[in-house]
Amino acid sequence: MAIKVRLVRVGAKKKPFYRIVVANSESPRNGRFIEIVGNYDPKKEPAEVNIKEDRVKEWLSKGAIPTVTVSSLLEKKGIQAGMKAR
Repeated sequence: MAIKVRLVRVGAKKKPFYRIVVANSESPRNGRFIEIVGNYDPKKEPAEVNIKEDRVKEWLSKGAIPTVTVSSLLEKKGIQAGMKAR
């Protein structure tokens, strides 16, 4: 069972808003997750990213793997992903 840090879409049609969550890799995109560790609003100018840095670092140290998109968001916030995104 692999743990991933990924995005979950919660916004309305044509108004995307995403939560950054820690979830089992086998769960569906908008399905069950373990913990919400931040959010991402791409519609604001510039895009707004809020992350609980301490929680993300803890999950990454436990072996969670960020997706490519989440990895780039973490890099923009200055958080090292530690592992290659998959």
